[in-house]
Amino acid sequence: MKIKLLMAGLLGLVSATTFAQKGELSTAKSEYDNYEGLRNSKATLAVAVKSLATAKTSIDKASANEKTAALPQTFALKGAIYSSLAVQDTVSATSLPLFTTAEESLKKAKELDTKGENKQLISNAYLNMAQYQLTKGVAEYSAGKYDLAYQSFDYYRTVLPEDTNAIYYTGLAAANSKNYPAAITNYNKLVTTKYSKNASVYMDLSSLYLASKDTTGALKAVSDGIVKYPSNSDLRKREIEISLQTGKEKEVAQKIQTALAADPKNKTLYYYAGLTYSQTAEAIIKEQAKAKDAAAKNTLQQQKVDNYTKAADMYKKALEIDPNYFEANLNLGYVILNPAIDSYNAANKLPANKQKEYDAAIAKANAQFDLAKPYLLKAVELNPKSPDALTNLRTYYLGKKDNVNADATKKKIDALNAQ
Repeated sequence: MKIKLLMAGLLGLVSATTFAQKGELSTAKSEYDNYEGLRNSKATLAVAVKSLATAKTSIDKASANEKTAALPQTFALKGAIYSSLAVQDTVSATSLPLFTTAEESLKKAKELDTKGENKQLISNAYLNMAQYQLTKGVAEYSAGKYDLAYQSFDYYRTVLPEDTNAIYYTGLAAANSKNYPAAITNYNKLVTTKYSKNASVYMDLSSLYLASKDTTGALKAVSDGIVKYPSNSDLRKREIEISLQTGKEKEVAQKIQTALAADPKNKTLYYYAGLTYSQTAEAIIKEQAKAKDAAAKNTLQQQKVDNYTKAADMYKKALEIDPNYFEANLNLGYVILNPAIDSYNAANKLPANKQKEYDAAIAKANAQFDLAKPYLLKAVELNPKSPDALTNLRTYYLGKKDNVNADATKKKIDALNAQ
């Protein structure tokens, strides 16, 4: 009889001990829940922090006891509590060990929680982990440690793979650390989302391809961007630039002409058509500088003039729709001005005994300068603080030998540059 009583006493002791340890697990859970409920209010933050500290004490005891140490809930709670502590700790030397413990615990919790009983707790804990890495990444990025920032942001992204900020930050840090493949991967993912700044992401994506010497990818990226954002001027300009670099100016010109056929009242499309021709002319200027044969130079000169003429026609069509279109006035003035500069420079290279030819060339230059004048003045009127507009106008005055107005315009340019 005494043996039975003794056995009953021992069983009671074992049950009490097990209950005590499960009580620690229960306390950890209730205190952590209390922390979660109070942490978002300044008025209750101090109480929340105290609850989190109590939760840590209890989960440490539960983790140390053989009866509860291997339970999925123990690992899940430890991951949640330690990840919260890591987020609260602003000192990296002490917060990193907390993060590491949380990560190890959550990994084990996912392995053991085959029934998914702690799925939500584990998921919430990983949000803490993501927040920790986001904060860490921002600090690293601000310090110029882009490779480390990329790793931190990428962790954040793996937890929240559809979060547009996570994708963008990861791509941005990768780009700055010159990890172009990772940057391209993330930006390509980003443009499939509803991210509010995707127009600029397409621009960045084209730049990344160019940095990787992949002009095909760059042109595709910017062309895809134009499909989604047809009125974006930066994307249009980039498409023209890349097309010129890759010898595909005819293709981009055809694309714009096709768009114009469908939308003949679109002033912006006429502007881009003009920009295509004028940039083609600018590219020819570089070829002229390299050419050594006189016949080749003359051929290139004619090609340049032809493209400037086509550009002028397109800019004029844009101005027929909107006479106050600043960019069209600015560029039209320039493309008319350029042949005048050529004539002016050619005249000044003539020998002294060619007075008749000189007079004829100067007269031709003056007539061409005067054709540009209305558009040059209009551009300055529309945007008096544009250095480009003022520079073009000053060139006109110099060509006309109007030094008074040329000097006055230069003072305006200098004043803008001093600001």
